[in-house]
Amino acid sequence: MKLLVNAYPLRDAGLLLLRIGLGLMFMVHGGPKLAGGPAYWQKIGESLAAFGITFLPQFWGFMAGFAEFGGGLLLLLGLFFRPSCLLLLITMVVATNSHLSRGDDLNGASHAIEAGVTFLGLLFIGPGRFSLDEKLFKSSRGQRRGKVRVK
Repeated sequence: MKLLVNAYPLRDAGLLLLRIGLGLMFMVHGGPKLAGGPAYWQKIGESLAAFGITFLPQFWGFMAGFAEFGGGLLLLLGLFFRPSCLLLLITMVVATNSHLSRGDDLNGASHAIEAGVTFLGLLFIGPGRFSLDEKLFKSSRGQRRGKVRVK
C-alpha cells in the first residue's frame, strides 16, 4: 500500500537529475552558438524576423546562445531557477516558431516543443531541495507541505 501513497520521497533527487541532464544539454547546445561569432549570431538572429523583429540580429543571435548556455548553467545549479526556466521557455517558443516558419513539420520542431513544455512544468514545480536557490533563499517548503502518514 505504501507504493500507492503520493508521498514521493525521491522527488528532490528526481528534480536534481532532471536539472543536471537538461542543464548540461542546453549548455552543449548553447556553447557553439556563443563560440560561433558575429556571422553565426547574425544568422540565428535573423530568425526573429518571423516575429517582426528585424533590428540587431547579431545581438539577438548572441542572446539565443547566451540564453541556452547561461540558462542551462543556472538550471543545472538550481540558481535563479524560475527566471532561467522562463528565459529558456521563451527561447524554445522562438525556436519552435523558427522551425515551423521555415517549413519543418512537428518532427523538426519537436525538440523545442518538448523542452518548452518541460520548462513550463518546471516553472510550477520549482528547483527542489538540492538547489542553490533553496540553500541561498530558503523556501517555505516545510511550512506548505504536510506530512503524509501511512499505516
